[in-house]
Amino acid sequence: MRREHRSPAEIEAQIQAQIHAARDQIEATRARVNKRTGRDLAAATGMAVVLGVVLLASLLWVKTLFMVFATVLVGFALYELASAMRFGGRDVPRIPLVLLGSAILPITWVLGAAGMWWSTLGAIAAVALARVLELADRRTRTGVRAVAADIAGGALCIAYVAVLGGFAVLLTAQDGGQWWTLAMIIMTTVIDTGALAAGVLLGRHKLAPRISPGKTWEGLAGGALFATITGIALSVWMLQQEWWFGFVLAALLVAAATVGDLAESIIKRDLGIKDIGSFLPGHGGFLDRLDSILPSAVVMMALFQVVHA
Repeated sequence: MRREHRSPAEIEAQIQAQIHAARDQIEATRARVNKRTGRDLAAATGMAVVLGVVLLASLLWVKTLFMVFATVLVGFALYELASAMRFGGRDVPRIPLVLLGSAILPITWVLGAAGMWWSTLGAIAAVALARVLELADRRTRTGVRAVAADIAGGALCIAYVAVLGGFAVLLTAQDGGQWWTLAMIIMTTVIDTGALAAGVLLGRHKLAPRISPGKTWEGLAGGALFATITGIALSVWMLQQEWWFGFVLAALLVAAATVGDLAESIIKRDLGIKDIGSFLPGHGGFLDRLDSILPSAVVMMALFQVVHA
């Protein structure tokens, strides 16, 4: 049989064609996965690695750095939520809210729980005053109901982001609390990842179609399964607790993470937006990544106090 001889140019052209075909196939697969998950997984993974390295360094090296890191994250999240509120028609004083809300975390770090609650009341009062003073400078009249809605929106931003974030700082400030904070973040990451994977592969039955159409019962079950396995391991090797504590940890954090996720979806649906922000490639905004962590911090702080009572 006579063998066909090809020129180097023809061989190179064939190789280039195969490379382009493989690249197109990879891009098509990536597009299908991104469509199913609702995010750019490559960008999301890269950003998660960067944030994870910074987080580990702050928790395991100098705990004060975690407070600084958390304050920065909360500041961005407050800015995102305040901007979303303004987009949705709530005239929230953005700059005072970001500055005063972010200040709650370092105050909590220094003064503890009492400092957190007093600074929260002060921040809400100051934001309300800023809205009233802003209104006084305008010639147009605004109804009392609209102003009350604006002030309530500002209070929600502070309570939802800054106060819940303050619980993470309060937990980390405890003796050995950094390990509980690290366990909480690992657990919420596992819950989100497990729910995403199970939802993409097995998702059929909608969890809350009117609130978050992408969430499924299969995804929730997958997140709970991975959380239970991880919770048992972390309870024994990191938190120095009995193995059964992992079931308690998983159940409470799955509930908290799910509530946090759905709560943010309700806010976004009410404001008519898809993502709270777009600062993080592949993730949306900072608050889109903190929605599970914020309520979980409250649960973890409560568990820490019960265990160490």
